[in-house]
Amino acid sequence: MDFATLVPLLRRLALQGGDAIMRVYARPDFEVRAKGDASPVTEADEAADAVISAGLRAAFPDVTLITEEQAASHALTASTFFIVDPLDGTKEFVQRRGDFTVNIAYVQDGIPTHGVVYAPAKGRLFYTLPDGQSVEETGPFGPEPGTLTPLRVSTPDNGALMVVASKSHRDQATDDYISRYAVRDMTSAGSSLKFCLVASGEADLYPRLGRTMEWDTAAGDAVLRGAGGQVVRFDDHQPLGYGKPGWDNPFFIAFAPGVVLK
Repeated sequence: MDFATLVPLLRRLALQGGDAIMRVYARPDFEVRAKGDASPVTEADEAADAVISAGLRAAFPDVTLITEEQAASHALTASTFFIVDPLDGTKEFVQRRGDFTVNIAYVQDGIPTHGVVYAPAKGRLFYTLPDGQSVEETGPFGPEPGTLTPLRVSTPDNGALMVVASKSHRDQATDDYISRYAVRDMTSAGSSLKFCLVASGEADLYPRLGRTMEWDTAAGDAVLRGAGGQVVRFDDHQPLGYGKPGWDNPFFIAFAPGVVLK
C-alpha cells in the first residue's frame, strides 16, 4: 500500500462524507428507518456511504471494502481491507447532539494501521499520517491540510484517572467496572470520538462493555494506536483484532499505557 497516496484520499473522502451528512443534518426534518437489527439509518448514512465507497473503489479497486451499510452483502475473505462506518453515532445524529463521526480505516493483517475520524458537527478531524503517527487537523478544512497537531496519549495518574464512556450506551456493568478505578473525573461522548479523546490525552481510559462492530472501532483504534495508545479485549487483555467472522467485537478497553487495568 502506498500510504502517501492513501492518507490524503482518506482525509478527502471523510470530508466529503461529512459534507453529505451535514446537508441532511441542516434540514428541519429527515426520514429515520430501522434496519434489520433495529438500529436506525438515515439518508445521511447512505449518502456518505456512496461517496466514500465510490472513492475507495476507484482508487484501490483490488482492496476489499467493507462498509456498515453494505456489510450484509459481503463475506470477508481477506485479512487486509478497508472498513467504513459512514455515519457512526446515528442516534446522536437523529437527536442532533453532534457527537457523530465519519470513520474510514485501512486494516492490514488484522491490524488497523491507518484511519480517519471526522466529526463534522464539531469540526474535529483526526487521522494517521503515512508513517502511522496520529494528528488532529485544525479547521477550516480545505483541499490541502491545515495546521496539524501531533497526538500523544496522556501519562496517566492511576490515583486520578480521566475516564470517557459512551453517551448512548452507558449501563450498570460499565459503571461497575469504572468503579474499580480511582477516577478524577468522567466525561461522555458518542461514536468513535471516545478513542480520539484518549488519543489526544483528554482521557486516560475508555471501557466498552457492550456490542460494537468492527466498523465502529477500526478508525478510532488506528488513531489511538498512532498516538501511542492501546485497545485490548476486556476478557484477556489481548490486542483487539480485525477480520472476525460477522465483524462483531468483544467487549474492549481503550487506554493510555500506564493505566493499570483492573
